[in-house]
Amino acid sequence: MIGLESLADPSDEWDIIETIGKGTYGKVYKVNNKRNGSQAAVKVLDPINDVDEEIEAEYNILRSLSNHPNVVKFFGMFYKADDLSGGQLWLVLELCNGGSVTDLIKGLLMREKRLEEPVISYILCGALLGLQHLHNNRIIHRDVKGNNILLTTDGGVKLVDFGVSAQLTSARLRRNTSVGTPFWMAPEVIACEQQFDYSYDARCDVWSLGITAIELADGDPPLSEMHPVKALFKIPRNPSPTLRHPEQWCRSFSHFIAQCLIKDFEARPSVTHLLEHPFVKQAHGKDTALRKQLSALIREQQDIGCRTKTRYVPYSSVHERINTRKTLLIESCPDDDLVNLEVLDEETIILHLQKRYGDLQIYTYVGDILIALNPFQNLSIYSPQFSRLYHGAKRLDNPPHIFATADAAYQGMVTFCKDQCIIISGESGAGKTESAHLIVQHLTFLGKANNRTLREKILQVNPLVEAFGNACTAINDNSSRFGKYLEMKFTPTGAVMGAKISEYLLEKSRVIKQAIGEKNFHIFYYIYAGLYHQESLKKYRLPEKTAPRYIDSANGKVMQDIVSSKLYKEQFDAIQDCFRIIGFSEEVNSVYRILAAILNTGNIEFTSITSQHQTDKSEVPNSEALENAAALLCIGPEELQEALTSHCVVTRGETIIRTNTVDKATDVRDAMSKALYGRLFSWIVNRINALLQPDTNIASESGMNVGILDIFGFENFKKNSFEQLCINIANEQIQFYFNQHIFALEQMEYQSEGVDASLVEYEDNRPILDMFLQKPMGLLSLLDEESRFPQATDQTLVDKFEDNLRYKYFWRPKRVELSFGIQHYAGKVLYDVNGFLEKNRDTLPADIVVVLRTSENKLLQQLFSSPLTKTALVLSDNYFSHIVLFYSLMDLLSKMVVGTPHFVRCIKPNDDRQALLFHTERVLQQLRYTGILETVNIRRQGFSHRITFGEFVNRYYYLAFRAHQMPESSKENTVAILKRAKLDNWVLGKTKVFLKYYHVEQLNLLLREVMARVVVLQAYTKGWLGARRYRREKEKRNNGAIIIQSGTTCLAVCLLEKFHKSTKKIENSDLIIYVYKICMYLQSIPSKSFFFIRRQKGRVLLK
Repeated sequence: MIGLESLADPSDEWDIIETIGKGTYGKVYKVNNKRNGSQAAVKVLDPINDVDEEIEAEYNILRSLSNHPNVVKFFGMFYKADDLSGGQLWLVLELCNGGSVTDLIKGLLMREKRLEEPVISYILCGALLGLQHLHNNRIIHRDVKGNNILLTTDGGVKLVDFGVSAQLTSARLRRNTSVGTPFWMAPEVIACEQQFDYSYDARCDVWSLGITAIELADGDPPLSEMHPVKALFKIPRNPSPTLRHPEQWCRSFSHFIAQCLIKDFEARPSVTHLLEHPFVKQAHGKDTALRKQLSALIREQQDIGCRTKTRYVPYSSVHERINTRKTLLIESCPDDDLVNLEVLDEETIILHLQKRYGDLQIYTYVGDILIALNPFQNLSIYSPQFSRLYHGAKRLDNPPHIFATADAAYQGMVTFCKDQCIIISGESGAGKTESAHLIVQHLTFLGKANNRTLREKILQVNPLVEAFGNACTAINDNSSRFGKYLEMKFTPTGAVMGAKISEYLLEKSRVIKQAIGEKNFHIFYYIYAGLYHQESLKKYRLPEKTAPRYIDSANGKVMQDIVSSKLYKEQFDAIQDCFRIIGFSEEVNSVYRILAAILNTGNIEFTSITSQHQTDKSEVPNSEALENAAALLCIGPEELQEALTSHCVVTRGETIIRTNTVDKATDVRDAMSKALYGRLFSWIVNRINALLQPDTNIASESGMNVGILDIFGFENFKKNSFEQLCINIANEQIQFYFNQHIFALEQMEYQSEGVDASLVEYEDNRPILDMFLQKPMGLLSLLDEESRFPQATDQTLVDKFEDNLRYKYFWRPKRVELSFGIQHYAGKVLYDVNGFLEKNRDTLPADIVVVLRTSENKLLQQLFSSPLTKTALVLSDNYFSHIVLFYSLMDLLSKMVVGTPHFVRCIKPNDDRQALLFHTERVLQQLRYTGILETVNIRRQGFSHRITFGEFVNRYYYLAFRAHQMPESSKENTVAILKRAKLDNWVLGKTKVFLKYYHVEQLNLLLREVMARVVVLQAYTKGWLGARRYRREKEKRNNGAIIIQSGTTCLAVCLLEKFHKSTKKIENSDLIIYVYKICMYLQSIPSKSFFFIRRQKGRVLLK
């Protein structure tokens, strides 16, 4: 770290003359040396808290490597202390009055001239020599471009700006951080944004220099006319760029560029090799002449006045680099919001979305609602640079982004001290889980706390929970098989202080069986691969050659995938890191043992035997899997076998043991596996909550939450079973909540407040929910009733549905046994009733519970001895699954209605999961059933914010009144505030003001500006008061010291005068020695005016 206290004050040596530019971290000034009159450039970092690892890296590089003629000289770092502003850090560098090579070429092009090839060769040679010096010292520049190659007036070429440079060590000769300026970034650097296993070496600077060479010829880098984000997408995919008019340049120049821009960086030459290239070698031996020629061009340009002021780290708005502290300025446009379209119909909206999707603009607003089209590819728009861009910014200042929604929720929470809720909805595979990840990432950035460990823990929550709760389905490789509501908890000042997860409706049946083309939960494959590579399969009693039944597939290639897949092994390592970072300890081993036990349990097989008294009894013919499972669960194999193959029945106080058939024993085995996994999952969630629990005092007093709902999307497979029914009912509930908030409640208030607003028709799905949930004749109630009859079958169930569900949304298909259809809000779904009753009962025999409670494994004891979550209903395993569904929905809604909602609608552009493929009909179908067209209408015509006069005046009176006035909560004062804010298109009701979706944002920005001014005034006032208080205290202490000194002196004089009326000699007088010491200690000047003291040969002489 930089020790600020050890740095000198720049005021003693440097005087600022004028501002000459603006860098990444602050302004750049021309300064004059007071001692010798020389001039330099100083980069001023103000305030000092801008200092971070980037500044420290630049300082270290400049300090050790600026001794090269092609690297800007470094004159030192200084610190100018300032109690009010926090101080300034000064980096004093060589002054390059010739500007940058970008300035030079643009000035020439304005005069319809261009750089001659020998001059270009000379500039590139200088840049290569500077890079060679860096690379020889294991430094990668990572931001080579025209604006970072400066010129001196005598034709010198200097590399500058090492803010994102990286140090390579002998142990790490590559990097994997995606940084740089978009148009100059090498493909391998861009790839590191999302591919964490990717890396690059120093040859990324060679690519950037090749782009700079094109810039020197054409004036701009390739793709400069594009949006930077789209350029980041195009660079790895497009062929290597070339000169705009290669025929106008020599072949060796084009060849040099081609060598620099080889896509495979392993085949790309190093800077040392490029220094021997014929195009560069033409400058060898002509340095002096070419230097003079370049100097003449610089002076000519300065004389004409085309040159702009010298800029250090000068970035144009669209050529800002990634991973810097200042924000990337990207302009938004009216097309970002569908509400601004002149024509509102399905065709226009579809064409508009298709055009944006083709331009990689995957986000679009519908008022305050965000539409997110799944790009099915990695986009480099989620780096810390973009997080800074969407931090408290005005919504229209930037293009639509998932970060903007997260920021809106965060700012709403901090401004109004009210909980927020972000609801992410869409079909399976539409990108909901990834959107939830990004929201958590941005909220963690916005709520940065001093506790860095806590932030890291929160970021690890989603990957860990999803490893246990997500799986590969036919339409999504990472499908959420449970509902997750993550509450991020913040302090009143907006710092994140904890998190809590609520989990809903885990698809436990997936543990024991998966449909064709689908897989079990991810964690089973991760742990198998990890243990295989650690050579620990034997420890967990897992087979090495054949996959366990629960994860085996029809093609029999599971073990081959586990052994050869690098992804599984890496994910296992990542999960171990998640456990460690979040705070799990020795419990992890117990988790692995239970997972391995589940896999072994699935391998237990049963056969029927016939005895003298029982004709249908089951037994375990091969005890290996049974013994493995029992050992891992720390229970006796005999007790486990007995619990699987028999059960106890209590009749009239007498216990009767009855044997299980093979089918019954198989069901018990699978029920145990599901219960083990379900309870383990709930325990992991609870353990995470305990480890991330905030301080109870802060949380109970004034803590605030932002909730993120990530729940499985609407599903319609070739074969839909009980799980799809539960999932789609949950989605019906989410859609109903959306309709209520966007349409129903808003339009009801128009009528009650007497506001003249045209009503928007929408598809209300309340009747469908009633068909499912109402008692006693709803579908779930009928399922409950049928599940209570021991003799009921799936056939009797579907017959009961047909007899009692008299709704247009229900139908029974002809010539299809054991099935029924539902017209959901998202479309028609045909359900296969096979197994409905058994899945709904989801019973776990008491014998199994008793045996598992005897385990010596403490975690397993806990799983079967105490309740885990409200939704898991662990106290009893006899609840029907649909009852769990009902209470889960109620619990989820109770959390959602507390906060102010923000909606993200995820759309799947195609079913083939292909990038840039937009199926119009598929997208249109999703837009129709989600009510996007109606939403556009109501956002254009309606008023999404309805605030009472009292609340509005209390919230915004600073905008029109003085702080001490405290105006009344009246309609007149509301109007005064609105007029002062210069808003239009608002409407007043009887008790409320009705505002458009964009009004609240405008008001909040105005309020923040006022509050910022107040804070500045408070800071200066407090500083002045503190300084005055300090001066008074200092004066008081000085006066006290003088009084003490005077009193001590007077006492000494009085004592001396008492014993000595005239000059005397007193030998070894203790009193005189004591008084002498007092006087000498105080060094009291007044005392010396009265007497003189001198010691001589053990005597004290006084006069």
